[in-house]
Amino acid sequence: MCILALFLLVCTGVFAESLPPWFVPLRDAVYEQQLKADEVTPLYREVTDTARQELTGAPLYVMLSRCEYMMGRVYQFDERKDEAAARYSEGISWAERAIEIQETDEAWRMLAENISQSCVVRSTAYAMANGLKVERYSKNALALNGRNAAAQYMVAARWVFAPAPFHNYRRGIEMMNAIFTEGDMEKDDLYNVYSAIGYAYVQQKRYADARPWLLRALEMYPTNKYAQSLLARS
Repeated sequence: MCILALFLLVCTGVFAESLPPWFVPLRDAVYEQQLKADEVTPLYREVTDTARQELTGAPLYVMLSRCEYMMGRVYQFDERKDEAAARYSEGISWAERAIEIQETDEAWRMLAENISQSCVVRSTAYAMANGLKVERYSKNALALNGRNAAAQYMVAARWVFAPAPFHNYRRGIEMMNAIFTEGDMEKDDLYNVYSAIGYAYVQQKRYADARPWLLRALEMYPTNKYAQSLLARS
């Protein structure tokens, strides 16, 4: 990708949606963070019903895993950790069923994502037992599709979000930036990368560097409370 194209990608938030249009409203409702979990539930049910009508086999199980992950995130935002953990557990089961039928990058990616967030809402013992699986399964996804931006993000995220002394903000920022040219990015991928880079700069108290990235994250989802909170700190 030429320098001008990269500049336009980063500054304007260019992305290409590959997800079914009937799933996108659920994803966006989760990232917009304007609705509580109970308000998102009817949309979740509508999307899962549509998935069962439109898909079969491994693609269906991957989509159901994705839906459970999204509901888990909403419960997590609402600080309902037990319910979030239950959703992620379902997401893990659906992804494992998909992999049993056919190994795809998205099946491995969803397995990694559900485990990743399970590590946040479950016990320290769970995180210690399962945390390393996130990177391993993300790399399994990348072995099948090296341009899977979400899998690239999870590999980079360990360097951004790991507690001291295990993080490496400089390396994490470099890896996040590489996703713009090396990954096929959806709207939420852009948000995730922008906010992760902003977070890394905030943690280093480099607030002037953080602000442009957080503003780009908020261009994707203007009402996102997490990005807003990081921006307020910078």
